[in-house]
Amino acid sequence: MSWLLSITNLTGQEFLILTVIVVLAGIVRGFSGFALSALVMATAVIILPPIALIPMLWWMEMAASLLMVKGGWADADRPTAFGLVIGSSIGWPIGLALTTSLPVETSKIIALSIIVTLAVTQLAKIRLAFLATKPGLYGTGIVAGIVSGLAHVGAMVVALYVLASDSPARQMRGSIVLFLFLGSLVSFFVQLAFGVMDLSGVSRGLVFAAPTALGVLIGLRMFTPRFEPYYKPVCLALLVGLAGLSLIRTVLT
Repeated sequence: MSWLLSITNLTGQEFLILTVIVVLAGIVRGFSGFALSALVMATAVIILPPIALIPMLWWMEMAASLLMVKGGWADADRPTAFGLVIGSSIGWPIGLALTTSLPVETSKIIALSIIVTLAVTQLAKIRLAFLATKPGLYGTGIVAGIVSGLAHVGAMVVALYVLASDSPARQMRGSIVLFLFLGSLVSFFVQLAFGVMDLSGVSRGLVFAAPTALGVLIGLRMFTPRFEPYYKPVCLALLVGLAGLSLIRTVLT
C-alpha cells in the first residue's frame, strides 16, 4: 500500500476516497456511456486540482473505452462521432491553454460550473435546432474539445448534441463511447504537447485504471433494455447534485 501512496503522491485517506469515487464513476460510465470524467471532476476536485485530474482521467477513460468500444462501434452513429472528434481536435488545445493559464481556484469553479450548467440543460430537455446542422456538428465538437481541455467533461457537450437529434438511448450511448475512444487518441498527443501528461498524471491514471475498469464491468451488466429509459435522467441528476455540492464547497473555502 505504501508504494501506491508514494507513486500517486496521496495520503491513505485521499487514496481510499479516490478509489471509491472512481469505482462509482466507472459504474455510471459502464451503464450510461459517459459521465466518468464529469463525476470524478465534480468530486475529486476537492483533493486534486483539475489540471492534475486531466491526465489521470485520460488513462481511466481509455480503460473504460477499451472495455466498451466494441459495443460502441456497433451501436454508434459513426459519421456523427467522426465529425465530433474532428471538431474536438481543434478545441482541445484551446481548452488546455485556458486551463494552464488560469489560477487553480478559478479553474475549479469553471470546471464545476460547466458540469452543473450542461447537466441542468439536458435535464430540462432543451433542444437547439442549430445542433442538427453540419455547422452545429463541428461547432459542438469544438466546444466539446474546449470543455475537455478545461474540465474534461466534453462528453456532456456531446450528449447535449445527441439529445437534440432524439437518438435512441442505445445509439446515444454508442456514439458517445465511440467519440470518447477516438477523441482520447487525439487528446493524448495534445496533452503531451502542452506538458499536461506528466509522470504524476500517468502514475495516478494507471493505478486508478484498475478500479475504474471494475466499475465499468459492473455498469455494463446493468445496461439492459428494462433500464434504458431511466439511465440518462438518473446520471444527470446525480451530476447536478455532486457538482453543485462541490461548487459550493469550493466557493466557500
